[in-house]
Amino acid sequence: MAKEIERKFLVKDDGWRGEAMSASDFVQAYVATQEDRSLRVRLIDDRRATLTIKIGRQLISRDEFEYEIPVDDARELIGSALGIVLEKTRHEVEHEGFTWEVDVYAGAYRGLVVAEVEMEHEGQEPPLPAWIGREVTGDRRFSNLVMATEDLCAELCHGLSHPA
Repeated sequence: MAKEIERKFLVKDDGWRGEAMSASDFVQAYVATQEDRSLRVRLIDDRRATLTIKIGRQLISRDEFEYEIPVDDARELIGSALGIVLEKTRHEVEHEGFTWEVDVYAGAYRGLVVAEVEMEHEGQEPPLPAWIGREVTGDRRFSNLVMATEDLCAELCHGLSHPA
């Protein structure tokens, strides 16, 4: 069983752009959800697709199972999405031994920029880059599942995405 342990932060400026090593375009949709689990489909660069099952209530650590699926299947599943289909470009940035994933949202959440860092255990303290803003790990509004199913566009894209 795979375990996802991550922290999530708002991004306060573009300082990360010069350090970005790669970028991929994601189209992400949720096709089934319950209180403590979700089934997500993701189309990556319109060339690769995954189906992901996440189980757990905690926002910092959950069980995660991810499988490659055919791109045509992903497109069909995206057509059955619950709520909003998320669009974002994910940039990978290395910082002091940690890989940060900076998600720049398009579509409904255009203007929102969030960074995640995966850790080996919950007590790990990755060094924070200068471009990192407020931590939102425990704030359920910044969960992709919540963003897709509750339509928080106006709230998250106006005033919260670029704190001092």
